Amino acid sequence: MPAIARRAFLYLALSTGIIAAAPVDAAAPSPAYRPGPLLYSDDFTQGLDQWQVEMHRPGRVAAQAGVMEIDVPAGTSVWFRHPLSGPVLIEYEAQAVSEGGPNDRVSDLNAFWMATDPAAPGGDVLARTRSGKFEDYDTLKTYYVGQGGNWNKTTRFRRYIGRQDDRPLLPENDRQDPADMLVPNRWQKITLLAAGPTVRYFRDEKMLFDYNDPEPYTRGHFAIRTTQSHLRIRRFRVYKAVAG
Repeated sequence: MPAIARRAFLYLALSTGIIAAAPVDAAAPSPAYRPGPLLYSDDFTQGLDQWQVEMHRPGRVAAQAGVMEIDVPAGTSVWFRHPLSGPVLIEYEAQAVSEGGPNDRVSDLNAFWMATDPAAPGGDVLARTRSGKFEDYDTLKTYYVGQGGNWNKTTRFRRYIGRQDDRPLLPENDRQDPADMLVPNRWQKITLLAAGPTVRYFRDEKMLFDYNDPEPYTRGHFAIRTTQSHLRIRRFRVYKAVAG
């Protein structure tokens, strides 16, 4: 297929939802990326000034003593206020708490990254507030990973295409291996990469998802997302991603 025709097909496929993102060609080189200059950080000693919280039902989101605590009974998104522009590496440590509390379900350590809202001025996700219900985010264009979803039984990668009730999921991105789920009360390092067409998700240096997106999302916001769970977050960093 000629290059021009192939690009036209990929654009049509992405815009119509025929495909959500293309898996990396196993024969193609897979570039490595490392943290470059530090762009943003939060050690959670100064409250939530850098974050915007959307909760479906009342819960607790607080930052103190070096930890952001998210203890909520229903859908909650905690948005980092600073817009990001790729290539970026987003890193933080997270813990799914199991200490007998009412929300200590060990489930749903989730994230949106490079999120934009096509219906908002300039695509700014934070230009309008949502209720916290999961379906309220369907119309975003964003990358999403739900680690340990469905009561810690699934770990999934999605590429949202900005259409209500349409969250494309390719079969190979629906993981059910126990090794890819959450471990109660254990700190784990999460790393998200958005570097042009290269989109990756790591847990403790293990790459769980590696995607080559022919129409990449190169700017937008990051959010920690969960529902009926108790999470702890610390050592949040955003770096410019550097190849090599």
